[in-house]
Amino acid sequence: QVQLVESGGGLVQTGGSLRLSCAASGRTFSNYVMAWFRQAPGKERELVARITSAGNTAYVDSVKGRFTISRDNAENTVYLQMNSLKPEDTADYYCAAKANLLVPKYTFWGQGTQVTVSS
Repeated sequence: QVQLVESGGGLVQTGGSLRLSCAASGRTFSNYVMAWFRQAPGKERELVARITSAGNTAYVDSVKGRFTISRDNAENTVYLQMNSLKPEDTADYYCAAKANLLVPKYTFWGQGTQVTVSS
């Protein structure tokens, strides 16, 4: 079982930066694929970024070059550094985990943190 708690959301102006954190419980954190999803009002949830246990990363095209996902296995934490924020990045951001890339769906979810980018 993995419990995930996000933090770091807030209100920021266009062009600003935020760093989201996701603290995970569980001794096997380092083995999990970790991801950040987001859901804007009236839109479907989308995968923003993910990082494997080996540190391999992937991003949705709309955030490439602006967002960076990273993990600190010693601290059981995954981060999402968000730079050059745009109003369209406004959403609730969720941390998620699954055992490996072969698992089709993410198994564990945090409660979410809100990010609002003002124009």
